[in-house]
Amino acid sequence: MKYLPTILSVIALALVGVLFYLFAHHTEQLKTISAIEEKKTTPDHFRIAYFDMDTLEAHYEYFKDAQVQLKNKENDMNMNLAGLSRSYQKKVDAWRQKGNSMTQAEAEQAQQEYAKDQQDFQNHKQQLESELYKSTEDLKTKIRKKVEDYLKEYNKQGTYSFIFSYDPGSFIYYKDTVYNITSNLLDGLNTAYAADKKKN
Repeated sequence: MKYLPTILSVIALALVGVLFYLFAHHTEQLKTISAIEEKKTTPDHFRIAYFDMDTLEAHYEYFKDAQVQLKNKENDMNMNLAGLSRSYQKKVDAWRQKGNSMTQAEAEQAQQEYAKDQQDFQNHKQQLESELYKSTEDLKTKIRKKVEDYLKEYNKQGTYSFIFSYDPGSFIYYKDTVYNITSNLLDGLNTAYAADKKKN
């Protein structure tokens, strides 16, 4: 009986050793399983592609056609404003010709009319500029959507993790032309645009 505490201590020590071994072995198994799972979920490659925005703007037919429409709209706006300005200037010239022959009441009325014409002109100009700005922003949104939709289809197989647009002066300081997909993008977008034009 006097060896009982020693025997119990040895058994307890052996059990602690077994538990420690099992814990260490289980941790290794968990690490192995985790590594296997990570390999399954991590792609074997991480590829990034890019396209040149300047080239896209220069050669995408939809963009070029839309630019012509915007330019025409801007020209129409400028002609409209120039016509209004000329008609207001005729009034001013007529008032000047009358000069001193105008009565006090006529002069005051002319000043009020001139102020109203100036305000109307500014309001009309702001409205036309706002419409032109909205058309420009709509164009940018449509082009971005067309590019995004095409790139989703183009990258359906998940070849690339990211596809960036490149502008000179952007945050990208180096680009490997192997990953330049601009010509593929232009071919696809122009083909789709030509097909849309045939439908309409």
